[in-house]
Amino acid sequence: MTSRRPMMILAAAALACTLTAAGCGGSDGDAKSSGAKRTVGDADRRSVSVPEAPKRVVALSEPTMDAALALGVQPVGTTSGRGQTGVAAYLAPRAKSARIVANVAQPDLEKIIALKPDLILLDETVGAKTVRDKLAGIAPTVLTAKLGADWRDAFLTTADALNAKPRATQWLAGFDGRVAALKGRLGRNASAVTSVVRWQNGAPAVVGKGEGHVGGTLTALGLTRPKGQQGAGVGHSEPVSLEKLDTIDGDWLFFGALGDKAASAKALAEARRTPNFTKLGAEREKHVVPVDGSAWNSAGGPLAAETVLNDVQTALAH
Repeated sequence: MTSRRPMMILAAAALACTLTAAGCGGSDGDAKSSGAKRTVGDADRRSVSVPEAPKRVVALSEPTMDAALALGVQPVGTTSGRGQTGVAAYLAPRAKSARIVANVAQPDLEKIIALKPDLILLDETVGAKTVRDKLAGIAPTVLTAKLGADWRDAFLTTADALNAKPRATQWLAGFDGRVAALKGRLGRNASAVTSVVRWQNGAPAVVGKGEGHVGGTLTALGLTRPKGQQGAGVGHSEPVSLEKLDTIDGDWLFFGALGDKAASAKALAEARRTPNFTKLGAEREKHVVPVDGSAWNSAGGPLAAETVLNDVQTALAH
């Protein structure tokens, strides 16, 4: 049997060479350094020299992958969605061939190296931020947003790194036009109390507070939130005990789980077997809407915001 040890030694040497930017030579390094460059500012106010026309982008967070796809860029590598093994479900139809090289906890540096990226995008929603300097040894690396940043600002920073800021500005203008049009069509649902929860491990958690892609979109539509869902969130989600189940009630309840819409429908069936869930006003009025949790209940960008807008339109507009 052929020993794998020499191969492992070579792989380790290649990894060390790349991460320390030691200039080990070879055509790959020469290819990365060639071509026109431009300088962009990132979320840490660092200046980063990036390719003028990046060809092999790795997007290590859901929002950066979302933004890239919205701009017509197909990353070669990305992260798996929260609670999923592949790309976030709402992005899957657009993500043609991106290889999974990370999860939200950490990236796989060797897999990233193998893709020979010329630009790496990430933000503080993922653990990759802790190895940012190592990533920068592989390719120019841009931090697009701090934790809790406005999704629009994150989108524009990502677009700037991709040299597509005018396209992003145009996209946002079109989105805002759709929001204004829908707001005028809400009729009796104008200013409706709108609850957003994720069901996990037999209980709900409040999500979408503040001005993220969920909270910001609902606010722009003039919709209100239950008392316990107002203001900024203290984290990505805030668990609610079953003894306080009534606090998630509203005129409408957008109900998700980690995963796609099918996962949310399954979780809703479980919730309906929970004492007091059927007593909620939204449930009695048949105003509980299962949604794609990968878009509603996780960090997201423009395409996630568009998903929220589409779901609200389907449920509330007349």
